[in-house]
Amino acid sequence: MASWQEFERQAPELATVIRALMDTYQHKVLATLRKDGSPRVSGTEADFRHGELWLGSMRGAVKALDLRRDPRMALHVTSASPDPSDPSSWEGDAKLAGRAVEVTDEEVIASFELPGTGSHLFRVELTEVVWTRVEGDDLVIDSWREGVGVRRLRRK
Repeated sequence: MASWQEFERQAPELATVIRALMDTYQHKVLATLRKDGSPRVSGTEADFRHGELWLGSMRGAVKALDLRRDPRMALHVTSASPDPSDPSSWEGDAKLAGRAVEVTDEEVIASFELPGTGSHLFRVELTEVVWTRVEGDDLVIDSWREGVGVRRLRRK
């Protein structure tokens, strides 16, 4: 598993694009696994600090309980719809996958100034990052996988 900083080191150009999308679009979709193994999607926000990607959650939120039980997760960042006459104007979508590890250090949690008391804080360890977009008539998918590096796939 890689920290955000390690991903940036391994794939700097892709990391720059993904970070820009994540900074531009505040609301993301988090996929977790329910107790029975079925997927759950929840809205969330993310934060970058100290070379890490972080997710916070209100106390007792089902997404936090899911991650405590099974830390596997995926995060999806959507962007604005493109001009219909120019599909290449679409910024694309970002998808990240890995594990969300709960941090319980009270000083670290307090530094994030999360709302309420008893909030959950998770540090994301990445296994995969994907940027999907349109270039001309092609669907272009840049992906990074831990231990594999960056690959590009073009589809007509």
